Amino acid sequence: MAFDLETSRRTFLKAVGGAVLISAPAAPQLVVPEPPGRKLGWAIVGLGRLAINQILPAFAKCEKSRVTALVSGDPDKAGKLAARYGVDPKNIYNYANYDSVRENPAVDVIYIALPNGMHAEYTIRGARAGKHILSEKPMANTPRDCEEMIDASRKAGRKLMVAYRVRYEPFNQAMIKLAGSRDLGAIKVIVSDHGFNIGDPAQWRLKKDLAGGGSLMDIGIYALQATRYITGEEPVEVNAMQYSTPGDPRFKEVEETVNFQLRYPSGVLAQCTSSYGYSGQNRYRVVTERGWFELEPATSYTNLKMRVGRAGSIEERTMPQIDHFAAEMDHFSDCIMNAKEPLTPGQEGLRDLRIMMAIYEAARSGRTVRLS
Repeated sequence: MAFDLETSRRTFLKAVGGAVLISAPAAPQLVVPEPPGRKLGWAIVGLGRLAINQILPAFAKCEKSRVTALVSGDPDKAGKLAARYGVDPKNIYNYANYDSVRENPAVDVIYIALPNGMHAEYTIRGARAGKHILSEKPMANTPRDCEEMIDASRKAGRKLMVAYRVRYEPFNQAMIKLAGSRDLGAIKVIVSDHGFNIGDPAQWRLKKDLAGGGSLMDIGIYALQATRYITGEEPVEVNAMQYSTPGDPRFKEVEETVNFQLRYPSGVLAQCTSSYGYSGQNRYRVVTERGWFELEPATSYTNLKMRVGRAGSIEERTMPQIDHFAAEMDHFSDCIMNAKEPLTPGQEGLRDLRIMMAIYEAARSGRTVRLS
């Protein structure tokens, strides 16, 4: 009788496996993720560094969103990115024919990733084309622009959200929850600092018409936002100072550094800085009656760290590290599919612009500006 190696192998494994199952505890059941359900189609407007390095790669981690169109003034770049991310070449648009996206049923949502000064125009055009809009922050250069964006979306019956990505990631959400719990007592002071050493003097962030302002508009908005979502309140007073290094070619049109203070109705005082002139500042700390809690880094794309101090001890808390862009895009897709209001709608962007204009006014005048 011939020796059947495969039959013998199966017999042996069955016998051994049976013995192991009798004597060993059951292995944990493998959890297989559900296949993705419906995904909304997204058009990305503006194919700069943010889109190439963060937004487009994030679609691989999305459950409810997929990229279906690209808008760019550079056809070669758009073609290469379309090939990489599986976008049909017929869904590549430029800034002149952008409005024709209205005829494309493959596009449900438009993500505006252009310089700040262009947000209003392309949001309004996109809304009039019948699409929902996610605009990068800051929402626009002026409160008036924000109001026009909100009005255009309302008239079109479409949703408008501002891309405050850290509102959708676990560390900042944990900070908000801890603040609301009053586990460490009432909040007394918030200190929030954001700064980096900006490079090329010719870049759009240093042009007033494209950026709207300097470090305050770009990264100071993170410091401002943190104080607002941690307190859950709106500031009632603001003081500020600003400074730019004389002769530095980077700061001919916009400010380098802003220091601003906010008073909240509950008595919380916030001390904030933003700067384009130094590096390594990306943090906020909340000081309470019985301790403190902080994030540092607080708003980086990865490796955020949360610490809680009380009674002479310091605890580091861990949270899942997720893709901020995938989280915010899926949140917006879910809101659209289920007729819900997004966490950071256009009105949230308008509030920030009004406060930032008050900060600039306080810095210019040297006086306390009261907010209604």
